[in-house]
Parts: sequence; structure tokens; C-alpha cells
Amino acid sequence: MPIVYPHKTEMPVRDPQARRRSWDEVAEGYTVERAIAEARRCLNCQDPVCELGCPVNVPIREFVRCVAIGDFDGAASAIRRRNLLPAICGRVCPVEHQCEARCVLFPHQDPVGIGRLERFAADWVREHGNGGESAAQQVWREQKVAIVGSGPAGLTVASDLAQLGYPVSIFEALHAFGGVLRYGIPQYRLPKEIVDEDVEHLKALGVEFVRDVIIGKTVTIDQLFDELGYSAIFVGTGAGSPIFMNIPGENLKGIYSANEFLTRVNLMKAYAFPEYDTPVYRPRRAAVIGAGDTAMDGVRCAIRLGAEEGHIVYRRSENEKGARAEDFERARDEGVIFDWLTLPQRYLGDENGWVRGLECIRTELGEPDESGRRRPVPVPGSEFVIEADLVVIALGTNPNPLVPHSTRGLDVDAHGCIIADPETGATSRKGLFAGGDIVTGAATVILALGAGRKAATAIHEYLQEQLTDKGASRNGAAQAHVPTSDDVVTSRPDISVAEHEAEERHRGYMEGTVWARDYATANELRGFVENFGRGMESALEIVTGGTEHTSVEGSSDFEGPYWEGFLEGAEEVLIEGTGRGWLNS
Repeated sequence: MPIVYPHKTEMPVRDPQARRRSWDEVAEGYTVERAIAEARRCLNCQDPVCELGCPVNVPIREFVRCVAIGDFDGAASAIRRRNLLPAICGRVCPVEHQCEARCVLFPHQDPVGIGRLERFAADWVREHGNGGESAAQQVWREQKVAIVGSGPAGLTVASDLAQLGYPVSIFEALHAFGGVLRYGIPQYRLPKEIVDEDVEHLKALGVEFVRDVIIGKTVTIDQLFDELGYSAIFVGTGAGSPIFMNIPGENLKGIYSANEFLTRVNLMKAYAFPEYDTPVYRPRRAAVIGAGDTAMDGVRCAIRLGAEEGHIVYRRSENEKGARAEDFERARDEGVIFDWLTLPQRYLGDENGWVRGLECIRTELGEPDESGRRRPVPVPGSEFVIEADLVVIALGTNPNPLVPHSTRGLDVDAHGCIIADPETGATSRKGLFAGGDIVTGAATVILALGAGRKAATAIHEYLQEQLTDKGASRNGAAQAHVPTSDDVVTSRPDISVAEHEAEERHRGYMEGTVWARDYATANELRGFVENFGRGMESALEIVTGGTEHTSVEGSSDFEGPYWEGFLEGAEEVLIEGTGRGWLNS
């Protein structure tokens, strides 16, 4: 039994006083020695329950073991099989509520620092490896897919579908790509160079990025289908509509929604004004309403803009805050003042219409409300004023209403969220899928990634069904679709036979992985692998005729590079034991 140290290996961070006026990244990351030491705290459990806490099913035990033995390339490869954005998730994922909360060391000891190790592995490859870049497809399918929004959900769908050979176009309303990763998370927490690298990785896969296009204004969903010829569309426009308090004085100058404030700072680089054209007010005393991750980002940005004091004003207690513990502690180290049990009642302004303070009242916690948290109750006679010349309202967001309002036949719920199947992302419109914050409301990056992976699989199935239906109507009878070169068009007429076979093998590998991971039961998968190469009829039956949930189309003889790749992908999943469909076994 190995000796397990009770506490996480410390991650070096920059000095709190120095970082109050700096936009450089706060956490410096693990050294090789620290990463190996932390990875060796892992018990390599036979049943890695930590993986159940990951929305994208990262093989945590495998990648941590790779780090422990110094195989950092292997660790990064293991992560990237399930997570397109490991360097990002390793920095911003709420691991304390997900994978690390399931670690068997917890709560008697600190859980293994899974997020820190994920960041280390991703950064190692960025600095020392080739980043796992993949070449763009040389042979493309005829059906093309549009993705609305370049946030984490959209990027994930684009990656998965591009690797399956679909031409993918991402339409972004802003002038830079990344969605909330770009405009919502400050540079000191997520350097934008990392977002740029992930976008470039997708471009290398052949994904087309189109900026400054507002779907619902510039072009509608119906036009994407009918005029531009897209066979399927994924909507990942996020939750960008701010929520306000609707109290007196809210229209005073110097009061921002968190979305506007962070967009000015992060996307428009207002902190470098006038070098960049977008201004932002540089405060002396700042107050941020709310206590979630966005509120912490807002108050820490205000301090970096020059605020002598930065206040978090929250109507509940510290125990009810929504922010990650790590970001809360770093905000406290940077001198943020926390006004718990404090409820703003109105904003106070000067004769020129600028905010100068908040009139607040103390609260106490009563019975739980519909959210399950104790309801704040005002304490009579406890009014007081907090001086502030900048106020940021960080009380959450609603989904962006533009796509739902401009798309006929698209169902939404009472909050304006698109109604979509949680397992597939399918909406009430045929061929239209959605995922991420536009469906769930404001959530996390990793949950958006998970929704994107599910939607990509479902879109692939949907498009294959459309090909099957098209073939059936053309021939006058339903028939099984056999993947052949007729399903794709080449962007290079002079492509060699060897190159075409390599593409077919890669396409088979990707589809074999999807089938084995998400649809095959354990018995089906074992039977397929055992029967491949001997008894083709039984292997064919396993893939195409055994279950109604199978997503893979058959072949009469199981020959050629496509099926060789298919077997390779299926065997990899069998060896890893990561199939979700095995629950049916």
C-alpha cells in the first residue's frame, strides 16, 4: 500500500500584492516534480468513481497514472480522447463539485488534484509536444453542418463532426472566437493564447470559422437550411442576457451588467485603453452584486483597473456563495472586502448622473426558498450606505433570445431556454440541435462540452438516417446504407488511392469508437471484435441487426480500410472499458 500524503501538492501562485495591478496568470502551474508527486497520491482504484463525476468521461485514472510515471504525452492523449479543451478545463472547471468530489480520499484527506494535473498535462504538450494536431480531411461528406456560436459546446461539436468527415462552419456574432471563454473569463485566469490555440487546432481539422454573423439578424436558421444548404444545425449561443435588480438608480452611469463589464475588459481589452479603442471606467471604490464565479471575476478585474477597494455585496452568507473555493480565496488574498448578508435597495448618484454609492439593508437568513437555500430576510432599521463609483451586477444571465425568437417551430421553456433532449440535443425542429447554456441556463464549461459531445453523436446519427431515407426513396424501398466513397466528395480531385484509404480508415475508426463507446453493450462489442475476420455474417449482425439503438451502418463483407479502422476504434474502447452502452449488458 503506497503512502498517501493527506494534502494536495501546492500549486505556486503569484504574490497577491503584485497581481493586484497585473493581468498575468495568477496560478503558475505544477512543475514536473510537483505533478508527479501529486499524481502518486492517486490510489489507481479498480473502480475509478472519480470518472463518474466528469461530464465528458475523461479517463482520469489512466491519465493520472501516466503523469505518475512521467508519460506526459500519454496523459495528454488520454485526456484529449474525451475532452477537446483540457488546458481550459484544467483552469476553470469546478472540479471540487465534480470529479474531485468523487475521489475516494475525500473527505478524510484532500482529493487528488485532478484539475491541476489535467492542466499540467495539457500545458506540457503545448510547450514540448506537437499539440496533437490532426490534418484536415481530404475526403469530405456531402452533408454539411452549421454551428451557431463558438463557445465550448460549439467547439466540441465542430471537433467531433469534422473528425467524422463533415464540412463544418461555425458562425460567431463577435469579432473573435471562443464565446464565454473569450469574453467572460479574465486573462489572469485563462490566458487567451490558450483559446487561440484551440481554435487553430480546429482550423487544422478543416473547420470553417465565420465571424461577425448574427444568426437571427444577419441570416436566420431557416435560411441556413433552405438557402445555404446545411443539413443540420447546432445552436450553442449561450446565456448572455443579463439579469438586473430593477431597483431605483439602476440606470446611473458607472453601473454595468457583468456581461458588459467583462466583455469590455476581456474581449475589447479596455484595460489597455487608449491603446485599444474601448473605454471602461477606472474606479476608486467598486462594488459587485453577487457571489458567484462571475462576481469574483468582476471584483478582481475592478481591482486590476485601479480600485483601492473592491466589495462583494451579497444578500446571503459566505456558506451560500456560488464561487469556487479557489477563486474566493484568491479574491480574499487580493484584498476584496466581503459584505455578506447585505441587500442593495437603491443606487445613489451625483448631479451629473454618475453612481456614488449603494443604499443597503442588512439581512438574516430565514426558511429555504425554491432554490433550497435559506431566504434572506431584511432586518428593519439596519440601512447603511456603501460608497462606490463603479457597480457591477453579477446576478446571473438568461439565454440569448435572438435565435428562439427568430426561428419558427422552436420550443422554449418559461425561462427562454431552448427545449432539447438532454441525451441528444434534439429540439422541436427537425435537424436543429442545441446544447450548453442556451438549454440549461448559465452553467459550466465542462457541462457545455458534455452536451456538445452528445449532440455531435446525435447529429451524426441523424445525418446517416437522412442518407438512408434518401437512398430508400430513390430506390423505391428501404434498404441499409453501406458507407462507400459515394457518401463523400473530395476537395482534391487528384487525391491518391493511398490517401483516400487513409481517410476511410480514419472515418471508420471514429465511427467505430462512437458505436462502441455510446451504443454497444459489452456482449455486442466483445462479439464484434471476436467475430471480425472469421464469421463475417455474425459480426455484421452484431453491428447492423442486433439492436435498434445501433448507429453504425453495415457492409456486406466487412472488407477494406473503413472496417479496419472501425475495428481499431471498437477494440480501443473494449480495452479501455469506457463504453456507456454497457449498462444494458
